[in-house]
Amino acid sequence: MNGFCSLLSRGAMLAWMFLLLATSINAHAQSVNEYLSVPGPLQFSGERYHLVWSSHPSPQLYKQEYLQAGDTLERYRSMLMLDVSFDGLGPAEKAIFMVQSLAERKKTDPVVNYELLSSESGNEQILDFLLSAPGADGQDILEWNAYRYSAYGDGVLLLAISRRAYGHEAIVDFLKNQLKDIRARDIAEIAAMRLPEVVLNRTD
Repeated sequence: MNGFCSLLSRGAMLAWMFLLLATSINAHAQSVNEYLSVPGPLQFSGERYHLVWSSHPSPQLYKQEYLQAGDTLERYRSMLMLDVSFDGLGPAEKAIFMVQSLAERKKTDPVVNYELLSSESGNEQILDFLLSAPGADGQDILEWNAYRYSAYGDGVLLLAISRRAYGHEAIVDFLKNQLKDIRARDIAEIAAMRLPEVVLNRTD
């Protein structure tokens, strides 16, 4: 898969994926700043994504999220994410840290399932994972993500795609009829995608 090979795989059987137990996911509105100087909208899998949220919570971290028209942070079909971090960790360390977080989450969320891929050079990692949570409106949420960790100077650039299904019927349909094809397509695309040319708009 574009020079990536599997490192590890764990997770629950699909039969467990309807036991949805986790903490609520909350979205907070705030003004949007373009910290990464990335021209938009971004393109992924034939879809256009617009910058809707950004954060620079510390000198070591920049975060931006992109949605399709009509979606909101509270309820979206798919989201692109760009993060740049400078915390002393490399791409492999970032991915392993996330794997450890998922393993811990699995204790309360049996839906959790993940696979970690490494590039042949070892300079990039792709982690795809599945998790669930109850929504604020009482509807269950199923979320699948693919995170690509790449070196960026002395930091790490994260390019990620997130896709969601809401409610029991949509979740069953996503798992039975969509996830296999979406997963293969999105992982291949995110692995081959040319990384954005990030220029940090430093405000600190």
